Amino acid sequence: MTNPSKLTTISKFLSLVLRHQPQSIGLHLDTAGWAAIDELLARTAAAGKPLTRDVLQQVVDTSDKQRFQISADGQHIRANQGHSIKVDLGLAAVPPPDVLYHGTAERFLASILAEGLSKRERHHVHLTEDRKVAASVGRRYGQLVLLQVDAAQMARDGRLFFRSDNNVWLTDAVPPHYLQVLR
Repeated sequence: MTNPSKLTTISKFLSLVLRHQPQSIGLHLDTAGWAAIDELLARTAAAGKPLTRDVLQQVVDTSDKQRFQISADGQHIRANQGHSIKVDLGLAAVPPPDVLYHGTAERFLASILAEGLSKRERHHVHLTEDRKVAASVGRRYGQLVLLQVDAAQMARDGRLFFRSDNNVWLTDAVPPHYLQVLR
């Protein structure tokens, strides 16, 4: 088993090349975000970050947020969500639970309450059913603020929701009137 801190470093690098900058190592992603594992291994080695198939599998298996998936045939890998580059993950709209959560930092609260949650450079706003997960995400950015999203009302108002393969809820935007600050 590879050192956990090394797996975290590799995971961050894979997030960069599979979600944001595949061109940084000359990697090709198909329209659904899949990369051939053999090409990924060759490109990471050429970029001075050699990686074995076994270590790649460890990263996928131990990712706390299940950021990546390997195809059923074992030949391709992709990030489950969070892309800033154009990909079609093939997700179908599904009814959300009544309430979802989003963790953020206090310094962003005024802007969020004025404008809502926006996807910015990503394809979607990321939400979760789990308050603890939302809190964990929010703490990464500073003093935690937990937001509750009235997903049921959003859905009744015609807003679409998608659920990624790793159970992250995705939507285009959350206008401020659907948000409640939890204290």
